[in-house]
Amino acid sequence: MTAAALKEETYLPEADGQVAQVHDFMQAHERAGRGPVAPRCFLAGATPGDRVELPAELYGVLRQVVEALQQGFAVTVAPRTLKLTTQQAADLLGVSRPTVVKLLDEGKIPFERLGTHRRVLLPDLLAYRAQRRAEQYAALEATSVDINDEEDLEAVMQRLRKARRAVARRRRGLTE
Repeated sequence: MTAAALKEETYLPEADGQVAQVHDFMQAHERAGRGPVAPRCFLAGATPGDRVELPAELYGVLRQVVEALQQGFAVTVAPRTLKLTTQQAADLLGVSRPTVVKLLDEGKIPFERLGTHRRVLLPDLLAYRAQRRAEQYAALEATSVDINDEEDLEAVMQRLRKARRAVARRRRGLTE
């Protein structure tokens, strides 16, 4: 693969309808109860018999790209190495580099040292991000309360404050 193929690229949705055809094909297979089109999808060359089967993982990427383009979103494909610098890790998480360094030092994300430099393995970083999102969704769920029309507003506010304090204690690592 050439170096040009490994650069970051952003793709905009096309108005020619070809993306819609691919999207409709994928949707038709799922609606017919045959499940996803995978794993028997092929990339075909110009000559007869010149084809290769797409692995399920690559099909998943294609499906995600087609779905986004069909909905009118631009798609950016950005190749990454499997070992990231702390700045690359910060960019992926959407936090500052010092925050990533703190997470590494606290042992929340595994890392390797190369001399004085830290390197984070991409799978470890993605696992941390998934865990963090799950914790955030759980915290949102924990701080929500059902409101009953007959219930006193002050009682609802009190339950909400109590739930928020419990989530804050868990975040700080304190017991309830």
